[in-house]
Amino acid sequence: MQTQTVKIVVTGPFNAGKTELIRSVSEIEVVNTEKKVTSESEKVKNSTTVAMDFGRITVDNDLVLFLFGTPGQKRFDFMWEILSEGMLGFIVLVDSTRPETFREARGILETFRAYAPTPYIVVANKQDLADAWSLEDIRVALRLDPAIKLLPCTAKKKSSVKTVLLELLYAILEELDSAKS
Repeated sequence: MQTQTVKIVVTGPFNAGKTELIRSVSEIEVVNTEKKVTSESEKVKNSTTVAMDFGRITVDNDLVLFLFGTPGQKRFDFMWEILSEGMLGFIVLVDSTRPETFREARGILETFRAYAPTPYIVVANKQDLADAWSLEDIRVALRLDPAIKLLPCTAKKKSSVKTVLLELLYAILEELDSAKS
């Protein structure tokens, strides 16, 4: 039997934790294209993804996940459409402690929904921090329909990321099954 590969895109605003999420579960050294940040307004961290991050997870002999992380900065958004080609699902990652990025996250969500009608979930990262917004408040701020899955996460914790990926993978497999019938 041939191994099935599933392309998942991890997107979201700058500094939401996309690289960290992929790094925490990838079985290979994450391929990334980070450059130093020189802008004064972006001193939150000292580097940013400029093209993509790439990680891989072997679920079993028949299934491998390819994780592609997008750049979070608007000036690199030309990569979003390129990275969305062939994706079977995507994750919009938001930083639960930075409500000023929620509007941008909503725009990114709409952009990726326009690229492909694939399953997706919204993930509230940094839920382990004291100043994290509750899932209910994030849902309201992002104007998410109750049917859209919004999951808590701590991108540095492998078990937390695995839970998120499994939830998306179940949605993808359900979609693939319904397309066959």
